[in-house]
Amino acid sequence: MDLYEKIRTLPTGPGVYLYKNAEGEIIYVGKAKNLRARVRSYLLEASQANAKTGSLMREAIDLDYILVGNEHEALALENNLIKQRKPRFNILLRDDKTYPFVKLTLADRFPKVFVTRRLRKDGSAYFGPYFPGNLAYRVAELIHRSFLLPSCKVDLSRFHPRACLEYYIHRCLGPCVEGLTTPEIYRQAVRDAQLFLEGKQAELERTLTQRMMAAAEAQQFETAARLRDQLSTVHQLQEKQRIATAEQDDDADVFGYHFEAGSLAVNLFHVRNGKIVDRREFFWEDLPEEWSVISGQLSDSDVPQPAERAETAGFDAGEVFSALLKQLYIDQPYVPRTILVPADFADRESLDALLTERVGRRIEIAVPQRGEKRSLVDLAGQNARQSYTQRFRVLEPSRKAIQEALADVLMLPELPRRIECFDISHIQGAETVASMVVWEDGKMNKSAYRKFKVMTVLGVDDFASMREVVHRRYKRILENSKPTPDSSTAKASKEPTTMPSVILIDGGLGQLHAAADALESLGLTSQPLAAIAKKEEVIYLYGAEDDPIVLDRRSPVLHLIQMIRDESHRFAVGYHRQRRAMRDRDSELLNIPGVGAQTRQRLLTHFGSLRDIQQATAESLTAVVSKKTAESIWRHFHEPQPASQ
Repeated sequence: MDLYEKIRTLPTGPGVYLYKNAEGEIIYVGKAKNLRARVRSYLLEASQANAKTGSLMREAIDLDYILVGNEHEALALENNLIKQRKPRFNILLRDDKTYPFVKLTLADRFPKVFVTRRLRKDGSAYFGPYFPGNLAYRVAELIHRSFLLPSCKVDLSRFHPRACLEYYIHRCLGPCVEGLTTPEIYRQAVRDAQLFLEGKQAELERTLTQRMMAAAEAQQFETAARLRDQLSTVHQLQEKQRIATAEQDDDADVFGYHFEAGSLAVNLFHVRNGKIVDRREFFWEDLPEEWSVISGQLSDSDVPQPAERAETAGFDAGEVFSALLKQLYIDQPYVPRTILVPADFADRESLDALLTERVGRRIEIAVPQRGEKRSLVDLAGQNARQSYTQRFRVLEPSRKAIQEALADVLMLPELPRRIECFDISHIQGAETVASMVVWEDGKMNKSAYRKFKVMTVLGVDDFASMREVVHRRYKRILENSKPTPDSSTAKASKEPTTMPSVILIDGGLGQLHAAADALESLGLTSQPLAAIAKKEEVIYLYGAEDDPIVLDRRSPVLHLIQMIRDESHRFAVGYHRQRRAMRDRDSELLNIPGVGAQTRQRLLTHFGSLRDIQQATAESLTAVVSKKTAESIWRHFHEPQPASQ
């Protein structure tokens, strides 16, 4: 059955339709109240030279459909299929910024608290989103300090022989070591933290007060003092917290856009309690050609165009916002009461009703034409115009902007000031070395670069080499950070006494986990750690390896990370060449009878290094030299040599 016959046999109920190309790939997903009527309309639009529909129908050769019970189910299914299949003719959400949530891992034996930007159905409780983004880190820090719940990567499904530094500085109850806490005490701390995150301040204050008084009466004054401090903290932060809650009647999200020369910039303002608390940006630079009809820059007065004007110019803003709002809000735990958009779209009321049904309160998607709300939409449009200029006209961002973007991508609690990057270099395990380069305050600090000769690893083992180098580096920093009676020695040392903002590893997951093992052995369980994989240019964050970060190729953050990685690689290769040159200039092998320059070179090529030759057996040496020479070499390294006269 060809495509046109299939369209004529479609049912008339609500559902989702999927167009496919000759390779069987889904190239467009849509939803409809009446499948037959909606899909047949594509034939009419294609015949009337609609650019987008014409391109779609020329490429489509097959059609699938899924019937659902009502239009709300169709909206939800359409959104899921678009996110899963990423069809070429659909507008896809490309977000350069996601807001953090605080995650409480309630399904764990001993729950932890993390800051995360991805929601999963894993039995954990998620709280947020938080505006601005660094508020989530401040809340997590407060929970560590006041409720003593950890956020480390230590496996708490079993007990460990000793606690880490966090326990000794009173930032953790120590569930990793048997006997430091009890399940009852830990459950109460989790309950307190959950009440705090849920905003149930009155209930939390009441329970804290009751427990404080009971501890005081039992003369457990240390426990009473800790509860008193928690109570004071809750009082102080009650007014400062900006957690988005369903009770805020004047919460709104405001959209504006700027489209030019085939590229689109959208700005989203988050308005909470009547104030703009943050801005979010979205960009599309490879829209299909059928979208790229407008050329030239719109005037200031025309920045947020109504849908009618945009459509007549060849760009359907309504379709963009229809797709954007579905992907942005469906399945999200929090949706503001009001969403203001600059262009109307056909299924606005259906999406309005679906969001209202899902969050359990009235949600309004409005297209304001005048007044204060229209002014907000215009302001968002003007900012979208500026975002377009900065993004697509390649204006170099400021150092602070780079730091802010880097902190956002790598989920850092504060702006990064120092990045230390490691790389391993060798040739088939010979003369394995490592480099560490330092980016500090916006530029490379060459005086802080360090070279490492790998001492304990034999053969080709990049993971073990990375583990050794990272352990050596940060063991020394920890030793330098300890107070010493000899102050002159401390001043003379050029090594830093604090950990970097983030450690960057040149490599993939194996190198990342090797570095993490080294840090964990030193008790550094909360140090930010990331790796950038070669070729794919994918960034892995330790603790979130299942969700690698894929940045836009134009992203200044990606360019910065690549620059640091390439500098580390250059420095490592340079040191490796230096070591090889030193090895080639002088070799102990030349002192052995029967070994000349050519034999020495064959031995080094075969075994990789002088150390490997020293540890080789006489039998393995015969693979390169004669039996007599092999025995001579073995005796030279394993038997006492006569003293020279």
